[in-house]
Parts: sequence; structure tokens; C-alpha cells
Amino acid sequence: MIVAVAGGKGGVGKTTVAYNLGAALDAVVVDADLGMADLPRGRGPDLHDVLAGQADVSEAVRGGPVSLLPCGRSLAGARAADVRELAAVLRRVESEWSDVVVDCPAGLRADVGVPLAVADACVLVVSPRRFALADAVRTRELARELDAGVAGVALNRTTDADDPPTGVFRRVLGAPVSTVPADPRVGRSVEAERPVGTAASESVAAAAVRSLAASVRECRRTRR
Repeated sequence: MIVAVAGGKGGVGKTTVAYNLGAALDAVVVDADLGMADLPRGRGPDLHDVLAGQADVSEAVRGGPVSLLPCGRSLAGARAADVRELAAVLRRVESEWSDVVVDCPAGLRADVGVPLAVADACVLVVSPRRFALADAVRTRELARELDAGVAGVALNRTTDADDPPTGVFRRVLGAPVSTVPADPRVGRSVEAERPVGTAASESVAAAAVRSLAASVRECRRTRR
């Protein structure tokens, strides 16, 4: 199953959600933001190289606490990458590793459409504030047009002061909502390569990620 993690705006913590969701699903996380990659790169070939025909997928996926297909961060690499090959690359990862979580570019740029078009479902990552709902609706509509149903919504980086409008988001977006608190262990998880489910398995944040993963699994079950 291919799950696209998308968000209407940058800075909502989409990458941290994708990374921790990948850990919970035992999936390969693909950094598909060809121009502004966030996941740890490490050494060896990356998605830029694969899309440029200079490396094979099997060479670029690297193991660790979470298996990653990282993306390069150079302008030259982004220019050489052929985004038209991205769908085929994601399907190849799925065929070899079964479950794939795709960290999509922020917003509604044209390259967001490729992972959404190939995805079986998507997860929306949004700020826990009412004004963020409009962006989430636009992303959901794009996902629907491309036949990627919304498996779940992550209201990310919530605090007690936010009083997150969970019911409103659930009703308008038509999907289960998981409230992920502003836990610094989530914020550090990508850089430290230590998912919150490992670093703090009994935390509220870890429970929220497990809830989101359960929504994705339920979506997979109903699509079969």
C-alpha cells in the first residue's frame, strides 16, 4: 500500500508525521520533496539519482530504525531528476517492500499530484487551528480528484491552549482525526532517527501515531 502524507502548508510537521507513521506501519518512507528534502540523507545514492537513471531503487533505500528512500538536496540533483518517473519508482518500492509512506511536498504544487495519483490513500497533516481547515479541504479535494481517499487526519503539534476543534475537522474532512501533541520527542525524532514509538512508547504522542496507523490499516482493509 502507498500512503501519501500531504499538507496544505509547509511547517506543519508533515515530515515528522510521515517518519513516525512509517515506523508504526513498518513501511519505507520516501522523501518525495525533490526541491526541499527533509529526511536524513546519509551516504550513497538517493531519489534524485534514481529519478535521473543513475541508481537503482534497491541501492537507494537504506535501513535503520525506519527504512528510508532519502532525497538529495542539491539544485543540480533536482534539475536532473525526472519527476515523470516518480510514480514508477514508488510502485517499485511497494513491490519490493510492501508498504510505502510518501512525504509529499508542501502545498498544492504540481509535483504533489504525482504521489497522490499513485497513492492508495493519503493522510492530511494540519495545524490544530480553524483557519487551517480551508487548506486541508483543498488538499483533500485534490486527493479525491486523483482517487486517493483520506485515510486519516493528523492535527499536529497541539497544546492544551489550542483546544483543537477535532470534531469540526472530522466532520468536514470525513476521516478519523488523531491529535498529535507538541511533544519535543516527536520534533527530535527525524534528526535523531528515533521514532517516538521507540523513544517514548507510552506517551500520548506515540498513542496518537498508533491511532493514525490504525486508521491507515483500516483503510487498506476496506479497499480490498
